[in-house]
Amino acid sequence: MKYAIAIDIGGTNTRVALINEKYSIENRVQFATNPSDPYATIEEIRKAIAGFGKKAEGIGISCPGPLDLLHGYILTTTNLNKEWYNYPICEKLSEATKLPVYLENDANLACLAEACIGRGKDYNYVSFITVSTGVGAGLAIHKRIYQGAHGFAHEIAHIPLWKDGPTHGSIYPGGVEAISSGTAITTRARKAGLSVAHAGEVNDLALAGNEVAMQIIDDAKEYLANTIAIIYAFIDPDIVILGGSVALKIAGFVEDVEMRVKSKVFSTIAPYVNVVKTNLSEDSGLLGGACLVFLK
Repeated sequence: MKYAIAIDIGGTNTRVALINEKYSIENRVQFATNPSDPYATIEEIRKAIAGFGKKAEGIGISCPGPLDLLHGYILTTTNLNKEWYNYPICEKLSEATKLPVYLENDANLACLAEACIGRGKDYNYVSFITVSTGVGAGLAIHKRIYQGAHGFAHEIAHIPLWKDGPTHGSIYPGGVEAISSGTAITTRARKAGLSVAHAGEVNDLALAGNEVAMQIIDDAKEYLANTIAIIYAFIDPDIVILGGSVALKIAGFVEDVEMRVKSKVFSTIAPYVNVVKTNLSEDSGLLGGACLVFLK
């Protein structure tokens, strides 16, 4: 049996998993990410891998970004301190573990998992979009992640869609993440005077007939559909798979978005529009890390 190590370094916690070639997670460890000391986090990862007691083929890892995927660096991150900036994570982790290390962003790894073992496994051109705290995406072609010339392909959060549109952190005003992410939906609702804790509550108010909530949810679907229509125009994917809390927890969200996409593309393309929910768990990023190792 072959094994891979999959790692997700998050702004709060780091997850380390031992995954076999049948894509079953055999063991896992989670601990707090040290925000000021990447070496301390790498040392905890090394200890976790040693504790698994299995010889692994390599490590697939995702980290907060932006990332230099071509050279294995964390460039900057809003979730960790400056000690992590311009950090050669692949080199340092490989030195500590004596294993080859492959870096990707979390959306790319989730996309790879979809393409290899999820709803995209029977297709060659698989697009994945997560609609949750933010909006992230990945593209896999023939079971390989498409990175682009500089490693920034499918970084769709910043796509400008709405002139002088909503603002959201460092996202360009009117960018899709500023309209369709769960955080953006909630923020827009609160700014409009609604008392809500998350996007699901905004949707509940919309279903109850609140016109402000109805407009916010409609905007989220409409501009996400615009983004997916653009993806179809440029990429012509076999399937677009949606994940994340907004897509999965708001009833009818994905189906409505698919219908809108079909209305926005050329009539010759519409029959091929296939927008579906993921059938993988929240571990899709870890599973994608294992895919990355086994496909090398």
